[in-house]
Amino acid sequence: MLGSQDLIVGLVIVVVLFGAKRIPELAGSLGKSLKEFKKGVSDATDEASAAPPSATPSAANACAA
Repeated sequence: MLGSQDLIVGLVIVVVLFGAKRIPELAGSLGKSLKEFKKGVSDATDEASAAPPSATPSAANACAA
């Protein structure tokens, strides 16, 4: 379980590593990446549900031949 002290230490480390000026830029790019990922997942599920059924013959058709 993360406590408030753990979060503060984590934020201090992030500020030291990346600098205060770069954090908003990183947060913006992270938000854009998440938006694109959600869009891709949504498009993939839409395509999967709209795909026509498989073109392979069913077992009943194979026995009739």
